[in-house]
This record gives sequence, C-alpha cells and structure tokens, in this order.
Amino acid sequence: QVGLKESGGGLVRAGDSLSLSCVASGRTFTADVMAWFRLAPGKEREFVAAVSRNGGKTSYSDSVKGRFTISRDDPNNTIKLQMNSLKPDDTAVYYCAATSGYLLFASPNYYASWGQGTQVTVLS
Repeated sequence: QVGLKESGGGLVRAGDSLSLSCVASGRTFTADVMAWFRLAPGKEREFVAAVSRNGGKTSYSDSVKGRFTISRDDPNNTIKLQMNSLKPDDTAVYYCAATSGYLLFASPNYYASWGQGTQVTVLS
C-alpha cells in the first residue's frame, strides 16, 4: 500500500474555490490510479474524480463535472483537486485514494490505500 495525506480543506462560501492536495509515499506512485472521494454526514462515500496512471484520462461524477479538476504531479508524488464554484452540497470530508491497475473505478471497494481526509465546508 501507499501512504496518503490530504491537505487544503477549509471553510468557504458558496461560489468560492479551494485546491486540495494529496501527497503519496511508500512505494512507486506512478503505478497507481488516483482518486478523490467524499463523505458527507448521513451519506455514503461518494466518488468525486479519478486520474489514470499517466494523467491522460480523468473521470468525474456528474455532480462535480465542469467545476472540479483532478491532476497529478508525479515527480512530487502529488495529486490535486481544484474545486471551483463550490456549493453547500459539496460540504464533506474529502479523501484521497489509490489503486493499482488501469481502470478508473468509481467504487471505493477497488481502492486499497486511503488518506485520513480533509474537511471542506461550504457556507451558503
């Protein structure tokens, strides 16, 4: 497994932007598909976005498509989630996850490594 640590969460107002980062450690980062999930109170863990090994393919949930952008910086073992036009419904703990392979899974069951999460709160 790879170690993951998220940062960048905070308290913002609707319409604002935030950038989350996830730093990986422990083994070869470039071999993993990376993803962001989120967990809001009373809801199940929700897929947000995923990026392929080389960064050439991305996948987004319908709820964030057009507002969020996932990217990876392999030399620095980092992935980012740029979140624009934030809404109160985006309030959640955001988790970084990693899985070996090639497919951009939307189910959390396929991801073996998880970070501790970072809180994002969006006020109306």
